[in-house]
Amino acid sequence: MSLFRWVKRYWFMAGLITVCLMTLADSSGRLAFCGRWVKEHHGPDLVIIFIFLFSGLSLRLDPLRRGGADLTGICLAEINIFIVAPVVAAMFGWLPLDRGVMIGLFLVAVMPSTLSSGVVMTAAAGGNAAHALMITILANSLAVVTIPHVLSLLLLTIGKSVVISIDKGAIMRTIGLLVLLPLIIGMLLSRFLSRIPARADKGIHIVNQCLILFMVWVGFSQARERLIHSGATVGLIVLLVFFYHGCLLVSGWGWIRLSKRKKGQRESILLMGGQKTLPLSIILQVSLFPQYGLALIVCVLHHIVHLMMDGYLVEHLKTFDA
Repeated sequence: MSLFRWVKRYWFMAGLITVCLMTLADSSGRLAFCGRWVKEHHGPDLVIIFIFLFSGLSLRLDPLRRGGADLTGICLAEINIFIVAPVVAAMFGWLPLDRGVMIGLFLVAVMPSTLSSGVVMTAAAGGNAAHALMITILANSLAVVTIPHVLSLLLLTIGKSVVISIDKGAIMRTIGLLVLLPLIIGMLLSRFLSRIPARADKGIHIVNQCLILFMVWVGFSQARERLIHSGATVGLIVLLVFFYHGCLLVSGWGWIRLSKRKKGQRESILLMGGQKTLPLSIILQVSLFPQYGLALIVCVLHHIVHLMMDGYLVEHLKTFDA
């Protein structure tokens, strides 16, 4: 595959890498200064609203009804998202890791599933896209309540050497106003704007990915000084998120085998049960833990790594019939 074709196909991952490197490599610091200015003037809040508004706009309500038929499959995926993921992160937390790395892993662990890539990958693997859509909508709704409580519990495992307190009520209000409300409004708008051509969904998806790149830039601008002295840690983080996502995939496959799921029923559980959304983890890192720049690297690298792992897996699921 030529470089041009690779960039065209994986432009979002290429964009993530480019944004990170440009912000860190700018010796003048102008990019980081602009990013900090945007943060101070509530830029990330506005961007996250548009991300989930557009996400809701690209969703269709009719498939949700079809996806809700398999309640057992939905429950298995949600167990992987909200119980297995934090438990595995807590186990990884016993390793002698940098505090910022641990916080980043905990942020990833409490996230709901992705709103776009997981559904697309499920369909590409021959699975039930409507079921995947139902899983992610429910997960993103439940996250309003689960994130502040589960994150607080995970942070307790860091120890008393650092005091990290979070306002659970404030986090719930933030997620509700910046994530759930725009998502619902977008879904309602999609109901009234059903005549929009299906190809418009692709444009909305591209705009959303560009907005996510914007969020990554703001986050890296906040933590630039800390990150430029942490290059040696990046390799460790890649291994960490690789094994972490691998554990979630193994767990998801275990639920599939236990419930004797067949081809077409299992793909949504496996993929949606392990994928984690990036925008929300960034907004929480920028808002709650701006001093821990490594936490942002964990969130971004996990997203890149799990997309690569699941992309590889999709190709095998297409032909795997056992």
